[in-house]
Amino acid sequence: MNKNIVITGANRGIGLALAKQYASVGENVYAICRTRSEALDLITDIQVIDSIDVTNGHDLGRLTHAMKGVNIDVLINNAGILSEEALGNIDVERLKKQFEVNAIGSLMTTEALLNNLQAGGKIILISSRMGSISDNGSGGSYGYRMSKAALNSAGKSLAIDLKPRHIALGILHPGFVQTALVDHQGELTADQSASQLIERIEELTLKTSGTFRHTNGESLPW
Repeated sequence: MNKNIVITGANRGIGLALAKQYASVGENVYAICRTRSEALDLITDIQVIDSIDVTNGHDLGRLTHAMKGVNIDVLINNAGILSEEALGNIDVERLKKQFEVNAIGSLMTTEALLNNLQAGGKIILISSRMGSISDNGSGGSYGYRMSKAALNSAGKSLAIDLKPRHIALGILHPGFVQTALVDHQGELTADQSASQLIERIEELTLKTSGTFRHTNGESLPW
């Protein structure tokens, strides 16, 4: 039976690549985004739910309504933003926005769709190794690092709380990916990252729930 896959931030980058790859093997893809894109509209046999801001309670209510009756097999919280901050150039509003989207938005999206997840379901948080405190060797990027560390913390709690319901939670770093988020710099294409992420999602079990892993399979430090 085909799986129901929900992906936030699916209009571009890694989210778009995930939508393409899941759709290509016949999975039922629900692509969630704020603004649909031409590239997303070119993918056939998927359902696009646009005008959804993961930081907006009203929008998440509409998403809950749109997904009513759909049993979700995999929820991928991919929506995220990045802005660079350095000492002497820290903008509080940019810091707050990264927390709202990267950490709080993922948690609230998960809660909004929690009743759609049954035993055996999986929730994925697309994090970053930049959220690792132990791995930080270059400093800077305060808002992004802090928001991803907060996301990792939420993921660990979710894994514990959802284990009795037999729902597994994966925290995944997608690699340094050539997307607009990083001005198309990077070591991996979005397609390469998505392919590896799908492998990690397939491998995820209750036994490995709550772990922080690189898309290449490596375990990452907190």
